[in-house]
Amino acid sequence: MRGDWAYNQAMRVGLFIPCYVDQFYPQVGLATVDVLEHFGVEVEFPEEQTCCGQPMANAGLHMETKPLAERFLRIFAPYDYVVCPSGSCVSMVRHHYEQILGHTAELDRVGLRTFELCEFLTDVLKVDRVTGAYPHRVGLHQSCHGLRELRLAANSELVGPEFNKPRQLLELLDGIELTQLTRTDECCGFGGLFAVTEEAVSCMMGRDRVNDHERAGTEVLTGVDMSCLMHLDGIIRRENKRIRIQHIAEILAAAIVKN
Repeated sequence: MRGDWAYNQAMRVGLFIPCYVDQFYPQVGLATVDVLEHFGVEVEFPEEQTCCGQPMANAGLHMETKPLAERFLRIFAPYDYVVCPSGSCVSMVRHHYEQILGHTAELDRVGLRTFELCEFLTDVLKVDRVTGAYPHRVGLHQSCHGLRELRLAANSELVGPEFNKPRQLLELLDGIELTQLTRTDECCGFGGLFAVTEEAVSCMMGRDRVNDHERAGTEVLTGVDMSCLMHLDGIIRRENKRIRIQHIAEILAAAIVKN
C-alpha cells in the first residue's frame, strides 16, 4: 500500500517487532508496515532480531538480559531510525538499557533513534493528515510505559500542557468518535510478570478499565501496546463484553486501505 505522501527514500528505517506481536498478533506487525509505507517510509525487517530483553529485566535477571540488549544494538546500529509498535519495548531500549549495559556512545545513538510508531509518525514524519475513515466509537487505552516514560501524552499527576500523540493521529480519521473515560490514564493491571505474581489484583485493575470503556460506549478499544490490549481482551472475552480490541496500527491501516 502506497499513499500520496512524499517518499522518505533516504531514510533507512529498521522495524522492530516484539516477541508477543510476532508470535500472537502478526497482523499488528503487518499493519505497522502498511502504515509506514503509506507515509513514504522504506521499511527493512532484520530477520536476526530477537527479544529486547524486557521480560528478563523485569524479573531482575540482568545477566540474562545483557546479551539480548547487545544484540539489539548491534542489529539496529546501521539504521537511521528504529520503529516499534510497542511503547514498553521502546521504553526498555531508551530508558533501561543503560542499567544493563552502562552508558555507551552506541546506546546513545541507537536509543535516541528508537521510536514507538505513533511518536515516529507525529515527531519525525510530522504527520498532520490521514486520508481515511474509521466510523466507530473508539476508546484509547494509555499504557503506562508510553505515557510515563515515553511521554506520548500528558498524564494526570503532572501539571502542564495537554497533548496526546496517539489521539492526535486517531482524530485525523473521518467518522471516528473517541469515547470519554472517567479515568483517562489508569493502569490496566498487566505489568508483565505482575499479571502472573499478582493475578487477582491484575484482573481487578483490568476489569476497572474494561468497565470504564463499557460505560463510555466504546466499541473498539485501542492502544499502542498489544500486551496491555491482550490483557484487556482476555477479560473482555471471559465476561462476554461487546468490545473489540485493535492495535492503533490496525486502525490506521484499515482506514487507509479503505480509502
